[in-house]
Amino acid sequence: MERMNAWEKYPEGGKRKEVFDFAENYRKFLSECKTERECVARFEKDAKAAGFRNLEEIIADGTKLKAGDRVYANNMGKGLALLVIGKKSMECGMNILGAHIDSPRMDLKQDPLYEDSDFALLDTHYYGGIKKYQWVTLPLALHGVIAKKDGTVVSVNIGDKPGDPVFGVSDLLVHLAGEQLDKKAAKVIEGENLDLIIGSIPLEKDDADEKENAKEKVKANIMKILTAEYGIEEEDFLSAEIEVVPAGDARDYGFDRSMIMGYGHDDRVCAYPSFEAVAAMKEPEITSVCLLVDKEEIGSVGASGMESRFFENTVAEVMNAVGVYSELALRRALRNSSVLSSDVSAAFDPNFPSVMTKRNAAYFGRGLVFNKYTGARGKSGSNDANAEYVGALRAIMDKNEVAFQTAELGKVDQGGGGTIAYILANYGMRVIDSGVPVLNMHAPWEIISKVDLYEAYRGYIAFLKEQE
Repeated sequence: MERMNAWEKYPEGGKRKEVFDFAENYRKFLSECKTERECVARFEKDAKAAGFRNLEEIIADGTKLKAGDRVYANNMGKGLALLVIGKKSMECGMNILGAHIDSPRMDLKQDPLYEDSDFALLDTHYYGGIKKYQWVTLPLALHGVIAKKDGTVVSVNIGDKPGDPVFGVSDLLVHLAGEQLDKKAAKVIEGENLDLIIGSIPLEKDDADEKENAKEKVKANIMKILTAEYGIEEEDFLSAEIEVVPAGDARDYGFDRSMIMGYGHDDRVCAYPSFEAVAAMKEPEITSVCLLVDKEEIGSVGASGMESRFFENTVAEVMNAVGVYSELALRRALRNSSVLSSDVSAAFDPNFPSVMTKRNAAYFGRGLVFNKYTGARGKSGSNDANAEYVGALRAIMDKNEVAFQTAELGKVDQGGGGTIAYILANYGMRVIDSGVPVLNMHAPWEIISKVDLYEAYRGYIAFLKEQE
């Protein structure tokens, strides 16, 4: 079934400006928020400006919540849940937009700093599914936090501000790469070889006596710089979370500026319109929720991942503040909820057509994508939404003239993947994956269509307003 190109809905000189304006705000967000912590800080700031109150304050004050009230909960600075209380009892369920805000990257190891051959380097461990060879020879930045023993937390953001230095992983010159080029792509660059070069000047002899005889003088010089700039010692790396990400802003892509190239579209291209859609809700019939989680790229594990009890506990606290909490009411609220698991889809790439079937692929420019199932092989690990729910969503999208398409993740037996959908479905919720198609998914620089982003935003609003 051929779907129309959504750009045809937005002729030049008409509402196309709305598409480009929304996309430009997203492009700036993507450039500024390259880690889950940065996303949470930005969304929390915007949430407060939009009238959301911190759940911890509401609990402390004993405030009673009512329809139209807006509340958020912060999960360790790495996740966020935002709720707009609906007119109907929460026991009737919620309409939930769930996305993740972590992206594939490299993390510094706990003891990362060393010297080799007059280079200072940082040892890394890659995070999530990446093609390791894609991360060499790129300008890279360091983003994260260092928690010191005295309880202070130092923010790190080096490589993206004007005038900042950048870092990188070196690669073998082609003149000497005969053996390397004979390797399979998975082995061309090994995970343990993704170490970051960060300096090459040795410590000068007239520095402090205890450092004069240092064997690793380049490393010592780097530590001198870090101590002067950030007030940290080498042991502070033990309690640091520093991510290595591509340096540079997201950019318009194509002569017509119809696309955006940037780091972290997966899954911030769904998180951003999910947040904006919930922020646009005033007094919905059904409680509207935006749930932003961490750790999806490594299986949704840990206290900040979807497998944790953070969301369930948050809903319990909100229901208590509304005055309708009981264990049974909580179970009913969760079971009666409907979810769009807002995650990206693999876009059809004309350079690599063999891995997809054209009838069941997602295309740039054709709008919001619904993936009834993901998984691998025989739908292993898939949520596989029921037909009735898909039918209800079709009706909502058509009623609100939202451009949408359906897709699967490549040909049968070609590969596979998963999202947070199945975890929310464990509560008995109706869940389907729904997001934006992406080219170069999991690469340092991914690409999306601006009109697909805008249709996702419109589709999410329609879902929150119309889903009963």
